[in-house]
Amino acid sequence: MAAARDSLYLGFDFSTQQLKVVAVDGDLSVVHQNNVQFDSELPEFRTQGGVHIHADKLTVTSPVLMWVKALDLLLDKMKRAGLDFSRVRALSGSGQQHGSVFWRKGASETLKQLDPDQDLNQLLQDSFSVSDCPVWMDSSSSQQCHELQAAAGGALRLAEITGSRAYERFTGNQISKLRQTRPDEFQDAERISLVSSFAASLFLGDYAAIDCSDGSGMNLLDIRTRTWSEICLEATAPHLDRLLGAPLLSTSVLGPVSSYFVQRYGFSESCRVVAFTGDNPASLAGMRLQQGDIAVSLGTSDTVFLWLQQPRPALEGHVFCNPVDWQAYMALLCFKNGSLTRERIRNECAGGSWENFSASLRDTPLGNNGHIGLYFDTMEITPPAVGVHRFDRDDNEVSSLSPQVEVRALVEGQFLSRRLHAERLGYSIIPGTRVLATGGASSNKEILQVLSDVFNAPVYTIDLSNSACLGAAYRALHGLVAETGVCFFDVVKKAPEPQLVVTPHPTAQEVYDTMLRRFARLEERVLQETRP
Repeated sequence: MAAARDSLYLGFDFSTQQLKVVAVDGDLSVVHQNNVQFDSELPEFRTQGGVHIHADKLTVTSPVLMWVKALDLLLDKMKRAGLDFSRVRALSGSGQQHGSVFWRKGASETLKQLDPDQDLNQLLQDSFSVSDCPVWMDSSSSQQCHELQAAAGGALRLAEITGSRAYERFTGNQISKLRQTRPDEFQDAERISLVSSFAASLFLGDYAAIDCSDGSGMNLLDIRTRTWSEICLEATAPHLDRLLGAPLLSTSVLGPVSSYFVQRYGFSESCRVVAFTGDNPASLAGMRLQQGDIAVSLGTSDTVFLWLQQPRPALEGHVFCNPVDWQAYMALLCFKNGSLTRERIRNECAGGSWENFSASLRDTPLGNNGHIGLYFDTMEITPPAVGVHRFDRDDNEVSSLSPQVEVRALVEGQFLSRRLHAERLGYSIIPGTRVLATGGASSNKEILQVLSDVFNAPVYTIDLSNSACLGAAYRALHGLVAETGVCFFDVVKKAPEPQLVVTPHPTAQEVYDTMLRRFARLEERVLQETRP
């Protein structure tokens, strides 16, 4: 395996607050990590958390040249650290999803003729028609969302085509807003990239295609045909297909690295650039999520990642083309009421102690003697509801529960909700299903036991801190052999395995299959009662 260890594969992550890189060898061991923090290392751009929040509090942008300069800085750091770029056989990357970059007319010629004696930042000063790019935190395009949904035949029809109803942050709605409010800058653009395909273009020395997985976060791609939806394109901007280019499968090799990087940093001419994708799809690759698996990130908000074979897009959640298997899909669900709600109940019902909170879960039975709770301290995304709703075993709403019962009602209710909404998108638990848990609460074994019981599947813990970077590096390695039909999972067999923490109780399936049906009815009742 000496040759494998000699080869390196790079994964870059252009995220909101920083640019990160991981280098792995052929055995998938991490041999180098580095990063550039935007706020502190590039203070001239005056960002906070990597972005500019505008006066209307809705418009949120990032300077495109900040991302360019960060790459200059990062590659210089890697060079100073002694990384031998000539060993890099392939590279790929990820970008924060939904953000858009508008290349000015003539920029493609500039990209093809980069002078290796100058920084990218100097060379690309005049290459963008929009200097501040809309990013995923932007919510200023409500009007354009309404227009797109009307053109598509309603929110559910749009979700059936593109995988999601119209969202303000999704790129198509941002493009539409720019065309309507800043027509001169729109007219001056010859190509529109996502953050991921923009970053790939820098390495390629030419415009890189948008990959299908990140392209699924635009409200423009037909996720079943994996081509742009004519209805959505026409509702967004004339001749938009020319500005976007044709989408490509996420496993595609885009071409060799630009001669700029060969001459300036010593990359090999044979180094390949594999399509970049979004940070969430790259994380799915980094976690090595497989068919039947579900990943649950337990943070301030809880995020659920799903591998889907037969998606059923809905008004909630997002369905994307899968980044590692072109015939499959992935889904994302976001739940706003996560750790802050768990901490509130800990403070009110367990004396502020996680030990007492855990003891309450240990001392109460599976199914909580029929008590169910829905806890929406702030307006929830999935489902759109607010307020705390407690029910006894006869489905009567009650004003309070005993402290121990309340703790279990919260945790069971949260995980029943995660399972219910996952199944509505087409997810099903199959033999071999694993639940991968990450985030703050994943260190609490009793919380994970409830998660395991509700899903009737073993729970493993994973470290997500580098998952997008690792996923990009794994995808770089896979991209070299994907065309010959080699499966992603054959390529990443040597990656570290997640840690098994808990397995489900023998009676879990019997208890929670019944409880899930009750929970669905009660959630619908709450929605009916709280709708404005």
